[in-house]
Amino acid sequence: MACLQADGTVSASGRALLSAVEQPATPEEVAAATGLPLFRVRSGLRELAGAGLVSQDGPRFAATGRRPAM
Repeated sequence: MACLQADGTVSASGRALLSAVEQPATPEEVAAATGLPLFRVRSGLRELAGAGLVSQDGPRFAATGRRPAM
């Protein structure tokens, strides 16, 4: 379950993660808010961070405000 599709658009799970980190949140908080398994949240947040859509500050992740392709 990738958060970014081959064409660069954000998948439904990616959009859920981005929505959950509008305010800084830990992966555990994101998993609770989205209902996604923690291992998928962690990998998805890493993927979104690699694309510059999410930043990490200590244990918390937050949306960067960069607009993803939809």
